[in-house]
Amino acid sequence: NQVLEMFDHAYSNYMEHAYPADELMPLTCRGRVRGQEPSRGDVDDALGKFSLTLIDTLDTLVVLNKTKEFEEAVKKVIKDVNLDNDIVVSVFETNIRVLGGLLGGHSVAIMLKEKGEYMQWYNGELLHMAKELGYKLLPAFNTTSGLPYPRVNLKFGVRHPEARTGTETDTCTACAGTLILEFAALSRFTGTSIFEEYARKALDFIWEKRQRSSNLVGVTINIHTGDWVRKDSGVGAGIDSYYEYLLKAYVLLGDDSFLERFNTHYDAIMRYISQPPLLLDVHIHKPMLNARTWMDSLLAFFPGLQVLKGDIRPAIETHEMLYQVIKKHNFLPEAFTTDFRVHWAQHPLRPEFAESTYFLYKATGDPYYLEVGKTLIENLNKYARVPCGFAAMKDVRTGSHEDRMDSFFLAEMFKYLYLLFADKEDMIFDIEDYIFTTEAHLLPLWLSTTNQTISKKNTSTEYTELDDSNFDWTCPNTQILFPNDPMFAQSIREPLKNVVDKSCPRGISRAEENLGSGPKPPLRARDFMASNPEHLEILKKMGVSLIHLKDGRVQLVQHAVQAASSLDAEDGLRFMQEMIELSSQQQKEQQLPPRAVQIVSHPFFGRVVLTAGPAQFGMDLSKHKAGTRGFVATIKPYNGCSEITNPEAVKEKIALMQRGQCMFAEKARNIQKAGAIGGIVIDDNEGSSSDTAPLFQMAGDGKNTDDITIPMLFLFNKEGNIILDAIREYEAVEVLLSDKAKDRATIFKGKMIPNYIIDSNLEMENMDQKSSENDSHKPNSEEAPSESQDAGAVSEEPNGGGESSAVDDPDPLSPASADSASISMADQDPHAPGPAEAGAPEPACTPEDSQPQEQNTQTESNSKAHWDSKVQPMESILADWNEDIEAFEMMEKDEL
Repeated sequence: NQVLEMFDHAYSNYMEHAYPADELMPLTCRGRVRGQEPSRGDVDDALGKFSLTLIDTLDTLVVLNKTKEFEEAVKKVIKDVNLDNDIVVSVFETNIRVLGGLLGGHSVAIMLKEKGEYMQWYNGELLHMAKELGYKLLPAFNTTSGLPYPRVNLKFGVRHPEARTGTETDTCTACAGTLILEFAALSRFTGTSIFEEYARKALDFIWEKRQRSSNLVGVTINIHTGDWVRKDSGVGAGIDSYYEYLLKAYVLLGDDSFLERFNTHYDAIMRYISQPPLLLDVHIHKPMLNARTWMDSLLAFFPGLQVLKGDIRPAIETHEMLYQVIKKHNFLPEAFTTDFRVHWAQHPLRPEFAESTYFLYKATGDPYYLEVGKTLIENLNKYARVPCGFAAMKDVRTGSHEDRMDSFFLAEMFKYLYLLFADKEDMIFDIEDYIFTTEAHLLPLWLSTTNQTISKKNTSTEYTELDDSNFDWTCPNTQILFPNDPMFAQSIREPLKNVVDKSCPRGISRAEENLGSGPKPPLRARDFMASNPEHLEILKKMGVSLIHLKDGRVQLVQHAVQAASSLDAEDGLRFMQEMIELSSQQQKEQQLPPRAVQIVSHPFFGRVVLTAGPAQFGMDLSKHKAGTRGFVATIKPYNGCSEITNPEAVKEKIALMQRGQCMFAEKARNIQKAGAIGGIVIDDNEGSSSDTAPLFQMAGDGKNTDDITIPMLFLFNKEGNIILDAIREYEAVEVLLSDKAKDRATIFKGKMIPNYIIDSNLEMENMDQKSSENDSHKPNSEEAPSESQDAGAVSEEPNGGGESSAVDDPDPLSPASADSASISMADQDPHAPGPAEAGAPEPACTPEDSQPQEQNTQTESNSKAHWDSKVQPMESILADWNEDIEAFEMMEKDEL
């Protein structure tokens, strides 16, 4: 019932606020129309002005027993959707989402028509649209290899002068190898064999180009020559669904060659890539060599595929590892390291983990997986739900949102979650009669015996070269997958229960290692201060000159011939090498993670979370878990560069100001003097957004900033305008500045609220308990330093708002020769700790005694809250509760 309510919330908001646009933007409550919003790069290639979300959701409506809504949706698609737009789209995304959506819709439409109650008017209209779209995708296959171009123009194809595509040379393996189910189904439904032929030719070519000694494939391939462009291999992004479609093509089409290929690849995956419970990318030519030290979230589909294969033990192991990561961060980060730190912090509400959870429950019947599903539901409602739908997570560490709700969220997530909890009587048809595509669209298994226009064995490939004596040619019998021991699955999971929390990275600062050896130079890089005249004199002696760049950074250049002596020149070179190492280390390890600005006043109640850039001065929000909460007020002058003229409006409030015209630290001192309890600097660059710009940090002014005690955060223009718009509409706007978004139950009115008031509609009686469990798994902000954000700490310049980077470019310059070296660095805070003090990253887990301490603190605060409530008279408590109930009833209306 919760899944149905959540689906209704997402679907109705799409239909109300976004349709006929391709996707819903849940934070701004409007549709995403390509060309009308800032480009997001390749992500936008899924959008084709063809009401993507509605088409992708068609068969979900039937799975969730919403047949009336399905009938209305099909009529809308037939009436409104135009597939002949002059727009360049991804062949892969259009195939799995739109073609797959139309075919899935057609599959369930003819099933409903046959049952005799619904869709009696239906006459294959969705199939006609699918065939039209299939023909529009065919020009992409006009290559010598048979591999399709990655993009196609729906109106003009590929090579037409107006197509604006067709110059690409590479495509990903999954992009070319994830076509066979949809294209073969289209051929089988229509009797037109060309679609299946093209998809088979692409699959054949990839198979021929596999690395013969390892039997692995790379991530990207040249569509003309067949050369591997990226030679790393894994089961995540870029390859994932290629393997999935080999096995599922065998299931749907009954062609032994597909199973033969899958088994060959699977053997290689388990030999080289699988390092239980991890799945790590390797090089296809040197498969014993790991290609990277992190994993991406798309590999979460693989345990589900292993269940289909019948290999349950490794599926349980990998799934359990992923679940531990989710319990630590609430969601699966887009990428995480082998020691389970966040590598890429986003989470676009991907469904792959839910998919594997469903398959494992089907295979094992273990109620543990129902608890996993319950956790997924609770986290979505708690952290991703917003008034206009569900918003993707911009950063799982802070809980900040991104203004996107991808179509796959409706197509897949709700389908798998509903099926996980549904009993047979909750379904109006037998789901076992269908196979899921990679987008969870339903294709009927009876297609295997329909319109077989292609021979089952492709004689162009020599399959006899394979030793398949070890391969099972029968489907595994689910009754003998496990011994009779009901604890079997638990015994596999148990050793992995603490795999995430026990993994403490023991990072040693390379700079410290290097600095500890060799003769000690007279001036160490970590001690250097650009504002110290004595240090500048020593630099001059070593032949190092200091140049102030226009953007406010400081560049160091060494010329050995200008040094006072050869020994000084040697010291200078050593100093430059240290500085390069130090700057690189600071970039990688001393990066502050993003912070969160959470709007907690009516009607938001903490459901809108904005990604904020941190400051290298003022209150450290990571050490003040409660954060700073207060109403916002705009200061005068708005730039905050002189004494505040409206201190009465700012006192005890969080000051809003504009970036520019003076140092950030100067703004902070001015508002602090006026009595503000915190500050938010809003970017003056029109249209800037955390969606498209790297994380921004505010640096100090090169002086001692210990006098600044209030928290300061930076918002890009788009996020800042959300607060300014809220002020215009509601006047009194209260926000919470924190290191990560807080649970709404905790922040509302500053007190704990009984669960039955908060979530009576969702019946989450165990919310507090789950919350405290999750808290014990959450990293603090220091535990998960950002490694993916290309962030620079920037301080304002007095002359018109220029910027000064406090950390260097990601690729610092190395010495060009023995007599000349150059490096850029920023003015350093004289009181900033050197690498010896803070160079090494904080470990991803704390000593054993720290977690109980955190839990004790939590218990104490809770008991204090309970003690306070005992002192209050009952009438007062009931009055508070009634007020809370009214507020949450208003919240239910989901008004922004």
